[in-house]
Amino acid sequence: MAKSSLSTRLRQAAALVIMAGCAFGAQAKIEQVRFAVDPSYPPFESKTPQGKLVGFDIDLGNALCEQMQAKCVWVENQFDGMIPALKARKFDGILSDMGITEERMKQIDFSVPLYDTHVQLIARKGSGLLPTAVSLKGKTVGVEQGTIQERYARAKWQPYGVNVVPYGDQAQVESDLVSGRLDAVFTDAAQAAIGFLKRPQGQDFALAGPVVEDPLIGPGTAIGLRKGDTELKTAIDNAYAEIRKNGTFDTIQKRYFATDISVKQ
Repeated sequence: MAKSSLSTRLRQAAALVIMAGCAFGAQAKIEQVRFAVDPSYPPFESKTPQGKLVGFDIDLGNALCEQMQAKCVWVENQFDGMIPALKARKFDGILSDMGITEERMKQIDFSVPLYDTHVQLIARKGSGLLPTAVSLKGKTVGVEQGTIQERYARAKWQPYGVNVVPYGDQAQVESDLVSGRLDAVFTDAAQAAIGFLKRPQGQDFALAGPVVEDPLIGPGTAIGLRKGDTELKTAIDNAYAEIRKNGTFDTIQKRYFATDISVKQ
């Protein structure tokens, strides 16, 4: 399915939820929601030196739980193992900047789209590298395991002589970029711009080339849920509709992003 078709279908679903409003009285009370998170991906999720989880996804999840009047429990998990762990009931949902793709939708369900960021290449300033197989041929590109960036890079670049190297977490990817083991990193543009490029270790690097858009990338980000968990999906979708309507979502996104990342209805 083309990106435009999948995007349209999901955005129509989101619009219906917004119009429907809140229907919590008609469903069973959800007491607790366990969200999986990979805390190596600022500004979406990271840890303070004291070990506290912080970031946009954390604030968003807490706001959803508050709206549902449920307790939020955060479970740390490497990104590439999140879908198997969700199926194994180690947590109830994945709230870790997980993009919606047709491949993932075969394994899990998703909430309505929550936000929409872009993916881009990061490279050393002046490198001239672009996010194309021709430009990256013979180069080494780092990606986080299990991400849409890894999937795209393996499908579109690796067959044409690009060395794609997956890592267990984003911090390792960035460390090897700084050390020179990598020529470039393919990642979420918002994560790069705020979580890496603004830090001292990122000062010699920049976003390289245009935003990458492709059906493999998908139309946006949502909460991953187990197939058939309709009660939780309904509760989350309704809670999201409410925090969009009452301005809470906008307040949260402005803490972290200079541009609007909300899904357009």
